Amino acid sequence: MMTLKTRWAEQAMCDMPLPEYPRPQMVREDWVNLNGMFDFAITGDIDWCDEYTDEIRVPFAVESCLSGVCKRVSAKDRLWYRKKITLPESFKGKRTLLHFGAVDWECKVYVNKKEVGSHIGGYCPFVIDITDALIDGENELVVRVYDPTDEGWQNRGKQASESHGFWYTSTSGIWQTVWMEAVSENYISSYKVTPDIDTGVIALETAVVGDGDLKIKIYDGETVVNEKEISADDRIAVPDIKLWSPEDPFLYDFVLELSKDGAVVDSIKGYFGMRKYSIGEYEGYNRLFLNNAPYFQRGLLDQGYWSDGGMTPPTDEAMIYDIEKMKDLGFNMLRKHIKVEPARWYYHCDKLGMLVWQDMISGGKALNLFHAGVLPNVYGVLNPLVNLTKKDNAYKIFNRDRIEWRLQFEEELFEMIDSLYNYTSICCWVPFNEGWGQFDAKRIGDAIKEKDPSRFVDHASGWYDQKGCDFRSIHKYILPFIMPKYDGRPIVLSEFGGYSQKIKGHVWNWEKSFGYQMYANKVALTNAYKNLHEKQIIPNIKKGLSATVYTQVSDVEFEVNGILSYDRELVKLDEDVLRELNAKMTY
Repeated sequence: MMTLKTRWAEQAMCDMPLPEYPRPQMVREDWVNLNGMFDFAITGDIDWCDEYTDEIRVPFAVESCLSGVCKRVSAKDRLWYRKKITLPESFKGKRTLLHFGAVDWECKVYVNKKEVGSHIGGYCPFVIDITDALIDGENELVVRVYDPTDEGWQNRGKQASESHGFWYTSTSGIWQTVWMEAVSENYISSYKVTPDIDTGVIALETAVVGDGDLKIKIYDGETVVNEKEISADDRIAVPDIKLWSPEDPFLYDFVLELSKDGAVVDSIKGYFGMRKYSIGEYEGYNRLFLNNAPYFQRGLLDQGYWSDGGMTPPTDEAMIYDIEKMKDLGFNMLRKHIKVEPARWYYHCDKLGMLVWQDMISGGKALNLFHAGVLPNVYGVLNPLVNLTKKDNAYKIFNRDRIEWRLQFEEELFEMIDSLYNYTSICCWVPFNEGWGQFDAKRIGDAIKEKDPSRFVDHASGWYDQKGCDFRSIHKYILPFIMPKYDGRPIVLSEFGGYSQKIKGHVWNWEKSFGYQMYANKVALTNAYKNLHEKQIIPNIKKGLSATVYTQVSDVEFEVNGILSYDRELVKLDEDVLRELNAKMTY
């Protein structure tokens, strides 16, 4: 396998990688980034480690080259991180909160050899109040991590202990930013903002540790458009609203203050966009609407892997590049596939104007070949005519027979939704993909819809449709796409294409590279892509097709079906042709 580095690798290999504020939806001034070099060790299953034999660059996973370690991890291993930290003067007399963007999978956190907290789940942020364990001067932070990857049942997406095909190198340990912030005894712990463009208000729910009085200022640029004292659960008017869309991604800023006895004790900055996602009838079919108008979504599968950083983007600029390039090519949506990104990725989608479908992370034991390959393809041939359904309460068949596995999936699913709720660009939740670990999809889709009625839900993407909310969601590779029988739900082609080309010097593994249909050069690849869209996709928009998700943004390891090469150096199709075709994919 070839070591591929992106143009951002050198910038990432520094004392402070990814230095930007990691949570743009809830900004405080008093914070410290802990990214950079940690002492590091890999041991067996021991309770404590005193011998650190290596260093690792956080927040890059052990397996990535940007970490400086680049080792595979087994289910027998335990990962140990250690860093000396000294609090700034501004932290004194306040509570200290320690934040982790994501740690895969199970971790325990110690400060000065005292266990201060733990977390299970490899993709969601978590926070620990470490104040009571701190001492004056230098403190010792230790993180212990266990990650069995595919030897376990946990939610892990496409991670594998040995990468092959569309199973990728595992991501173990700390893989998103580690940071601290200082807060008072009374502080704002979270908020939830829901725009309502029909009434011109936002619904704001605020959670507070302790108590106090809340006040909000909403800004249009430098102009305050509303300022008022609010309750913890309130509706606030936004005068003369400006709508958010991919074509005009306008965002309002706000400042939320908590006061105690007349003095401000906490202040956070946030933002929101006024937009509405809904389903409505247009030209005889139910379609996806944006801001009360039909809106065709031209999307791409986006797995968010990097040739040097694994699941961790090397820099903020790298994230921006992918989003900007896809928008420049005429796409308006990315399906974030079986991964949760760092918060700043969603922030850039909000700022740049890119719709997002957010997948949940699949888990459980892998489906066998018959249920994962043969049966869905049989259904794929028959479904346009007869709309077959295989019930997903056969837990053993779907390798979800352990109730604790199912409960853990649901807990992490709603943890993900809570952590991402405020991002304007997210328009759809996707709990299950192609039957991987699927169970009770209709019930879970309904539960998501009850929790968040403001967004779409694709309850079973691709296979094993349970006739739940909100879409008839189809995947189609190799075989021709035929519009299915209309059942009242919007029809979305949520994966298709996968046309491939491997290019010397820009692939991960030349001998084992694969794609669904391989083409020798850029011209042949572009012509095939154009033919597919002109014959199978564009004509079906008038027949009810409401969204498409082409596979994919970039190559990933063995897969060479990206529009971009894995190192992001090449656009593998003719850019003008992509723009011309996307311009035709509309109502």
